[in-house]
Amino acid sequence: MVQRVMITAGGSGIGLAIAKAFIESGARVHICDVDDQVVEKAAQDQPGLVATRVDVANENAVDRWFDRALEDLGGLDVLVNNAGTKGPTAYVEDVKLGDWQACIGVCLDAQFLCARRAVPVMKKQGSGSIINISSTAGLYGYGLRTPYAAAKWAVIGFTKSLAIELGPYGVRANAICPGSVDGVRMDRVARAEAESRNVPVEVVHQEYVQSQSIKRFVKPEEIADMCVFLSSPASRMVSGQAIAVDGHTETFHIGN
Repeated sequence: MVQRVMITAGGSGIGLAIAKAFIESGARVHICDVDDQVVEKAAQDQPGLVATRVDVANENAVDRWFDRALEDLGGLDVLVNNAGTKGPTAYVEDVKLGDWQACIGVCLDAQFLCARRAVPVMKKQGSGSIINISSTAGLYGYGLRTPYAAAKWAVIGFTKSLAIELGPYGVRANAICPGSVDGVRMDRVARAEAESRNVPVEVVHQEYVQSQSIKRFVKPEEIADMCVFLSSPASRMVSGQAIAVDGHTETFHIGN
């Protein structure tokens, strides 16, 4: 059976790695991303990939994307809610409400909007896998990143609640909690924290690595591998889980 897959923020980084992994497995894949150039490049570089520009925090945009993708795919076997934003890097008293809401909108509201469209399709066919990307910040908290951490904790609660609702229909829901993932996005996070703390960016990078048992950043492909596993028959009794792919976080990083 050829899997039908939809991935948010699939044009670069973790999302693109996930898209590539599913394409390599033989799946039909639709992605969206908010960046026009990223969408165009992903479609050009990955034969068979259907890419659309979508702001996943916008209800109407999400609905239009699902209308087109579901018509093309004829169903949906896997939804990967990958879209996220780092949000502001600041102490809570310095966070503006608009910045808080924008972070929650992309990291949490978008997962609700997409799951709401995917669930009726999966329930009707009696199968499916929803994978929500959370973070180790959703397991431990995250100093200077309160909006992000709040959203990622909520993702886990949302996922476990989905698993309860969907289990009787043969549909599974799980959350993946990446640690520090190698790439441009983590570089931006480290630079923002270094600036906020007035320390060299190399110090921040080293602190992240030292907080793990496996002393290196996670590769995007390692998150992708877990997504493919959680969509395979090998994980048919895995649901409602928050699975860390982080090299084992011993003491979660908090900057002072």
